[in-house]
Amino acid sequence: MGSGQQKALDELGPRFVLPYSPEKLDFDDVFQRSADTILEIGFGMGGATAEIAAAQPESNFLGIEVHTPGVGALLKQIGERNLTNLRIIQHDAVEVLQLMIADASLAGIHIYFPDPWHKSRHHKRRLIQPVFVASLVDKLKTGGYLHLATDWENYAEQMLEVLSAENRLINTTVGYAARPAYRPLTKFEQRGLRLGHGVWDLLFRRR
Repeated sequence: MGSGQQKALDELGPRFVLPYSPEKLDFDDVFQRSADTILEIGFGMGGATAEIAAAQPESNFLGIEVHTPGVGALLKQIGERNLTNLRIIQHDAVEVLQLMIADASLAGIHIYFPDPWHKSRHHKRRLIQPVFVASLVDKLKTGGYLHLATDWENYAEQMLEVLSAENRLINTTVGYAARPAYRPLTKFEQRGLRLGHGVWDLLFRRR
């Protein structure tokens, strides 16, 4: 934890970090307006999250992250960019999704570079599994989108298989999608691309 992150936690946390509670959120109440709400699961240090929220002031963004340094870093970005359309929940994403997000309430869901658990024996720990994807789709409005990205080809193949098997989703393209303009390149991703590593985006919509 840097001093800037801690200062942001202390000063901005009470306003922008929502307490975990097993009750459904009212987004109009949380954001003090009526607008499409997009959920991001596992925002890391929050750089891309802040950039996307700044570029789309007409939409609400709700980020979930368990690690305190990442929450502090995103709060620092919120302060520096004077963002009002972003809120954070620091808690397990599965529980938040199940207990705090109403069905058919989200316009979109972002999951960028989740832990690949690259060893075969650990694949069962990967986030993108059929049961979890079904719970994501439950929360999407008709026409809402699910956008995933990974830099592990094996995980990308699993993601494509799992999403394609969910009959309430339709792929917006054939196979993998081009990176949408709204998803900024992270420093980590730029370094990987320079080294010749691949990145795979998947963009599906709810029927």
